[in-house]
Amino acid sequence: MRTILKWLLRILLAFVLAAVAVGIWKREEIGRLLAVNSLFSEEKIVTNFSHMNGAFLTTPVGRGDTPVTPLPEGPHATLPENIGAWIDDRTVTSLLVLKNGEIVHESYHQGTGTDDRRISWSMAKSFLSVLFGIVLEEGHIASLDDPVTKYAPMLEGSAYDGATIRNVLQMASGVKFDEDYLDYDSDINRMGRVLALGGTMDGFAAGLTEREAEPGERWLYVSIDTHVIGMVIRGATGRDIPALLSEKVIAPLGLEQPPYYITDGDGVAFVLGGLNMTTRDYGRFGLMVEQGGTRAGRRVASEDWLEQSTTASAPTAPGQTGYGYQWWIPEGAEPGISFARGIYGQYIYIDRARDVVIVTTGADRQFREEGVHDANMAMFRAIAESL
Repeated sequence: MRTILKWLLRILLAFVLAAVAVGIWKREEIGRLLAVNSLFSEEKIVTNFSHMNGAFLTTPVGRGDTPVTPLPEGPHATLPENIGAWIDDRTVTSLLVLKNGEIVHESYHQGTGTDDRRISWSMAKSFLSVLFGIVLEEGHIASLDDPVTKYAPMLEGSAYDGATIRNVLQMASGVKFDEDYLDYDSDINRMGRVLALGGTMDGFAAGLTEREAEPGERWLYVSIDTHVIGMVIRGATGRDIPALLSEKVIAPLGLEQPPYYITDGDGVAFVLGGLNMTTRDYGRFGLMVEQGGTRAGRRVASEDWLEQSTTASAPTAPGQTGYGYQWWIPEGAEPGISFARGIYGQYIYIDRARDVVIVTTGADRQFREEGVHDANMAMFRAIAESL
């Protein structure tokens, strides 16, 4: 009996030592996984969104050698009288309003400040759209109607086989992908755990094999589509996204701080939502788009591409918000209004006719509730029309 007990104790000790060893070996991955699982908790969400490099692997996006391009101060704007209640209700962390290229309102909330590099979430998709247009204009990609597998052969045999670049830019790939952020087992949350544990996004995309619809048939918001656009850009140019974005888009803007991307275990940028920048620097990007692709007199992107990408062209259902090439267009909006949008209240709202750019960052845990997005749009319109 005593021999058996000694044997059991030795086995138990071996298991404990093995567990400790694995814990030490994988402590960074385990730490990131724990951070991801509490990323959106009420008590941590504001801090987390300013410190995403504490939860994920990251890579810098060089700001280039361009001197900081100042955002001049304009006359202080009187905003709609209910702005304070809206800021509180939507857990807005920063609000920047630019009129005629000048700051007419800038405020920070929930303990954030000008130096915070806030997570973009899906606003990053619109940055990639601008980069794609530049790569297309340079001739690296022949046509929007090329199949994505021409430039990303790893996707052959996946649900993306047969989809064109245009389909994917318009979120009309037809790929089945559960985007429910509140469901632990959804595809979007499984993808988050892949990132936290150092897995590969390319492998995740190639592993998707089911479709909801045929490519181009109908609009289905599928965030992984944007990663596929990144795969196409990388395949067409032979370069990584952070370096390309830095050279082609970021450097000419004269940003205050270098941005960074969340990455997967292979160092591939999380292009569908992993860009981190200051509020003012999001504003500089918005101004470049609002001004037809130029910034401080320097051409960054083609005006024709920006016109195409911010025009509603995707096969959205009647009554839905319009969608272009990774940009949103409000239903029934006046010409020249478009926006980039990220979960939890991240927006870059552009009104070209009024020469207005509005940037908000937020930690709105009710962002998916009915009427919240419409209320945000109404506030942005009210701000633009009041200036």
